[in-house]
Formats: sequence, C-alpha cells, structure tokens
Amino acid sequence: MTHDPQAHKRTTSRGGTVYKIVTSEQWDEAETTGVFRGAPVDRADGYIHLSTADQVKETAAKHFAGMEDLLLVAVEADALGEALVYEPSRGDQLFPHLYADLSLAAVRSVEALPLGADGRHQFSADVNPAGRLGRPTT
Repeated sequence: MTHDPQAHKRTTSRGGTVYKIVTSEQWDEAETTGVFRGAPVDRADGYIHLSTADQVKETAAKHFAGMEDLLLVAVEADALGEALVYEPSRGDQLFPHLYADLSLAAVRSVEALPLGADGRHQFSADVNPAGRLGRPTT
C-alpha cells in the first residue's frame, strides 16, 4: 500500500449542484448518446472537471475566456455517487472531479453561457455561491 499525502484532502459528494461548461457541439453529442464522456481535457486527465457555484465563474474566465457557443450544465451532485470526488486543484481549492461518465439523468438544467459586452460570460441568477440551483434566499 502506498501513502497518498493528498488523501486527507479528498472528500466525496457534498450535495448541492456542481457545474460543467461545455461547447454546444459537445453537449449535442451527449444528448445523442445519452451520456457525457467529457471534453478532450477531461478524457486526457481521466476524470470530468466540474466546478462548484463559487468556482464556476473563475473557471469560465480562466479556461473559456472569449469563447462563444458555450453551455452551463447544472448537475445534481448527490446523483453522481462515489464517483464524484473533491480534490485540491487551483489555489488548493477542493474541486469536484467525476471519475465516471456523466449520466444525463443527473443533469438539472442546461443553459446558454453568453458573452457580455465586457467579454465575460454572463451567468444567470440561478448560479449562487451556496451551490444550490435557484434564486438565493435572504
């Protein structure tokens, strides 16, 4: 048995909603096959990169800057089971990584992710920091 120094930082699903940014072409393929197998970077890394509500805007800015024709896929984290693992990544934050194909049955919604006049992606009010889908409560 080998020692994994990062093992203490890994956790399984914490519930709520996690997000995946995809191209329309990638999502069209998923709808045709009934499963999302990941973008090229996901397949190369061996897992599907996801983000929490707190992380998804920075993910868009860092990895999808200026890109058009994108979709924001909201996924029910609990529906992913033990295949969803939170692991340290950017800035040592725990990011959700899915070590399986994404079943479309776990998808809550898919919406366009347009660019605004400032060149940044425009997120709906339904993406809020608590990782829940829906309007923030006061």
